[in-house]
Amino acid sequence: MSIARNPLATRLVIAGSAAAGAVYAYLAGEDINWDWQNYHDYAGFALLHGRFDVDVAPGGFQSFLNPLIYVLPYAVRQGLDAPWWGVALGALHGLNLALVYWVARVLLGRLADAFTLSAAILIAALSPMALSEVGTSFADILTTLPILVGIALIFGEHDERGRRFVAAGLLIGAATGLKLTNATFLVGAGVSLLLVARPWRAIAAFGAGSAAGVIVTAGPWALKMARDFGSPLFPFYNTIFRSPEAPLASIVDTRFMPQSLLDALAYPFYWVIGKHPSSEWPFRDPRFAVVIVLLVALIVTGLWQRREVLPLRERRLLIFFWFSYVLWMLAFSIQRYLMPLELLSAPLIVLLLIRLIDSWHVSPPRRMTQAVAVMAALGIALASQPTDWMRRPWSEPYRPQLAANLQRPATFLLLQKPLGYVTSFLPQGSRVYQLSELVVPIVPGGVLDRRVRNGLADPLPGGVWALYFSNSPEDNPPRLAALADYNLEIDASRGCERIPGAAGIAIEACPVIARAKAPSTAGLGSTTR
Repeated sequence: MSIARNPLATRLVIAGSAAAGAVYAYLAGEDINWDWQNYHDYAGFALLHGRFDVDVAPGGFQSFLNPLIYVLPYAVRQGLDAPWWGVALGALHGLNLALVYWVARVLLGRLADAFTLSAAILIAALSPMALSEVGTSFADILTTLPILVGIALIFGEHDERGRRFVAAGLLIGAATGLKLTNATFLVGAGVSLLLVARPWRAIAAFGAGSAAGVIVTAGPWALKMARDFGSPLFPFYNTIFRSPEAPLASIVDTRFMPQSLLDALAYPFYWVIGKHPSSEWPFRDPRFAVVIVLLVALIVTGLWQRREVLPLRERRLLIFFWFSYVLWMLAFSIQRYLMPLELLSAPLIVLLLIRLIDSWHVSPPRRMTQAVAVMAALGIALASQPTDWMRRPWSEPYRPQLAANLQRPATFLLLQKPLGYVTSFLPQGSRVYQLSELVVPIVPGGVLDRRVRNGLADPLPGGVWALYFSNSPEDNPPRLAALADYNLEIDASRGCERIPGAAGIAIEACPVIARAKAPSTAGLGSTTR
């Protein structure tokens, strides 16, 4: 079913979705999430200003992720005053609701009406991870847009030559090239095509579109990484590509992985009660548990009645949903990477609920179905709680002022994370070298090490400064000892300057000089100020 079937309703939904996102972003406040502080801001800045060949990973190993997706948030943030940049991003992110509306109309078909569609939109609007990212620099909520369009195309009415499959592959492939964690949905979509009328033709069309999408969005960056470091996915999957600039490890974050099969099965039910093994910060989400309960009820009903209660297309949808979910759990188990399924669960819940009602009533009253769908949506919405990635009030937007001693081009050595965001407001012509990265440390004698040493050998007029937080937790101390690797130390004869930090913790900027003597074994672990 086409989204243009009711043009007025479609326009109202699009405008309402954008407005809802804009209003929420304004009410939530200025985004200062940890990843923005670490590498999101730097990625957009570096790509637009040609800094990747000047600096050394200010955002740590995440500095080597494809930066293309972060250009838009950076450009909007720099191009508009507060709070308008947040409102603009929120409006863009809000369009996910309009796409949920489209997907719901596609999936519900003749069952779509004002009540069932409103139920789906309400469930999606209060999605915890999606809501938490509205108006932020996160890529998940941006790449969910093309993925939802691709899903609508895959499960809509298909032309015989498979043009929709090509377009769907192009969109989901592009989302994967921009953020590789979306590969779970790319594979899940391909597997779901095994049940279409001409599966191999459909898969070939989808595969061609996917390849083109990945190449366009990720190809140039992969070529740069291969040229500079010997690996197209540097520094990830280095057990395969074996770049000499990174450890022989896959660099996989296992903090959120389930500890057993039973633990994995329990995740959706953990989320209902606010237990959050898949996220750093608390949230509540009953959606996946509701999908499971409804699906089990339908399976039991089908077995009891000895008939198929779900049409083929809806079985394909469930294959896509759960295959992608299992891949996500095996690969990451990081909640925000699951956002496309979180939003897709909204029309899926309404659809399964209607099918369950239909299976027990030959001809259920339409009002009863509508009422049940709306009440279920209200219950799910009330039981949901978004997470918090850190924000500031718009009345106090982050606009740091540098001290006079820091306003000339200089070399800045980062001894702590997250500090990558300072790069964009340091004096033009400065260099920024991250020395505190432990996951992918600088290899002695390697490309990045030579860049640091060459930069230090070519002084800038502002000198050399070490940056770290003034009040650091015990589990994240500044790596002052890293200065000794370059025969440097804090200049105790001069005072440090302070830079206001986005999260309210001041950043120390301390002058650095060459060490007078070679470092002794006893003195490597500390420094005197």
